[in-house]
Amino acid sequence: MPVLRSPARRLAAGGLVVVVLLVLVWFLTAYQLFADPEQTQPHQADAVIMLGGASSERLPVARDLVEAGHAPVLAISHTRSAGNVLADGVCDYPGVIPFALECFEPATLDTRGEAAAIGKLVKEKGWHSVIVVTSRYHATRARTLITECTTAKVQMIVSEPKLSPAGWLRRFIIESGGLIDARLHPACPEPVQ
Repeated sequence: MPVLRSPARRLAAGGLVVVVLLVLVWFLTAYQLFADPEQTQPHQADAVIMLGGASSERLPVARDLVEAGHAPVLAISHTRSAGNVLADGVCDYPGVIPFALECFEPATLDTRGEAAAIGKLVKEKGWHSVIVVTSRYHATRARTLITECTTAKVQMIVSEPKLSPAGWLRRFIIESGGLIDARLHPACPEPVQ
């Protein structure tokens, strides 16, 4: 005789399937947005801008872009934070690099603050195109916020973080929340012209 499932069991099983599918869709979307973000080959720009944090990973990429002639200026987010020690050192001792340097201090030590500071810097300097360097997992959210704050062309170039699978999962969760927040609360409701 076949075993009949109660409506409550069928409902619970169906609910579990829906939850598993939603988690799978989120994971695949997060992978695409944060592990494989949209980026381009760098083209000539007015400046290379390095976002704060993970400076041991981001600074070499930013310097290489300037040294390769993609832009005449390196702009660094000067945060005086633990993850930004190398970049802050360049800002504190600007003679250590052989090209033009602009250091800027965001009003808040987050991507939203950096985006607003970049908008102001781009306007001040009259830049029309910038290359922004950040970690792979951070590029989507950074692009979202920065393009709200400037009408300049923004090219995203990523540095490669060294993360374990658990580290990537953690970044997927953090960046998912950050991207939702960025969509709900723009850094600059009106771009700096």
